[in-house]
Amino acid sequence: MLYYLFTYLDELGVPGAGLFDYISFRAAMAIITSLLISMVFGKRIIRVLLRQQIGESVRDLGLEGQKEKEGTPTMGGLIILASILIPTLLFARLDNIYVIIMLVSTVMLGTIGFIDDYIKVFKKNKEGLAGRFKVFGQIAVGVFVGSILYFHPDVQVHEEVAYSEVVPNSTDVTHLHVENDSNENTRWVRTKDMTTTIPFVKGNEFNYNWLIGDTNKSYGWLLFIPIVIFLVVAISNGANMTDGLDGLATGTSAIIGIALAIFAYVSGHIEFADYLNVMYIPYSSELVIFISAFMGACIGFLWYNSYPAQVFMGDTGSLALGGIIAVFAIVIRKELLIPILCGVFIIENLSVVMQVGWFKYTKKKYGEGRRIFKMAPLHHHFQKLGMHESKIVSRFWIVGVLLAVITIVTLKLR
Repeated sequence: MLYYLFTYLDELGVPGAGLFDYISFRAAMAIITSLLISMVFGKRIIRVLLRQQIGESVRDLGLEGQKEKEGTPTMGGLIILASILIPTLLFARLDNIYVIIMLVSTVMLGTIGFIDDYIKVFKKNKEGLAGRFKVFGQIAVGVFVGSILYFHPDVQVHEEVAYSEVVPNSTDVTHLHVENDSNENTRWVRTKDMTTTIPFVKGNEFNYNWLIGDTNKSYGWLLFIPIVIFLVVAISNGANMTDGLDGLATGTSAIIGIALAIFAYVSGHIEFADYLNVMYIPYSSELVIFISAFMGACIGFLWYNSYPAQVFMGDTGSLALGGIIAVFAIVIRKELLIPILCGVFIIENLSVVMQVGWFKYTKKKYGEGRRIFKMAPLHHHFQKLGMHESKIVSRFWIVGVLLAVITIVTLKLR
């Protein structure tokens, strides 16, 4: 909203109004505003949650320090959502298709988590929203994101091709122009197709249509949309599983957000994209403002969520954080990096799947269920080994930083 106001003021010649033309300035304002909202207004929201007695109900799992968390305010994910949405609405261009995708996805995912928390807290149902309804909501988000990315005309990539290969009347070429072209034999072509990036591979572009032999590029959505759904469901649930120790999911999400911000900035800047030989995505630079607000929300919330936590995010926050990360990575064509970047979320999710699967298998085969870990998700396994909660969280963050660095290195390592 402020972008349009200051653009108008700039046209009137108001000094300083032109700052809003710069992505870097608006991104800085977004992260500062997000931090202020989460840290200043977050305290007030926590007080409201306490007055309303919206506290965590803890099941006795025999873990050290567990009972002390009884009654800690939950549904703090509302702080995170407000800290993401408000700065984005203030500083981003709201006519940008990528910003629209992220805003709508955030609201949808937050709503799913809020309903789950509401049922747990106010209806006194510890099970919360039935799993099938959660998954249905996540599938709806995946269908929305996948459909927009595949079919919307404003979702394009920018690639350099030989001049002889350019076919101006082709249905795949929506806009043809020369941009930063130092070679008279090449031209930049803006195309509408679902090409993505393969990490660690030279000439690292991959088109979903290739897998189904769709030369006309008409049926690639049959593969692309299910992949989007799978990633949204997997990473959203992975973040939810990770949210079991104070600050674990919040800090991990902030680390992932920093890496995604770098990718978004590079992908949306034609000169950096050309220098690093990565896919240039027109207009995606506006996503830097969104992901800056995301980082600010996570870091600001961590002020109250670090050990010992004064507030828990609940499913309102955890489902939204994981889903936002998955959608963002897909939008900037880095979804194949998710297994590395979101490694902490994935291993937490897999630990539960492995534990449950092995227990059922051994119970059926031997008549007695056996376990791989002392307890799942994985962070509880380390708690059972006697490791302090804050040490587990710190070490998981270190692993998250390592994975983020490896992901960023893929910009040049091929």
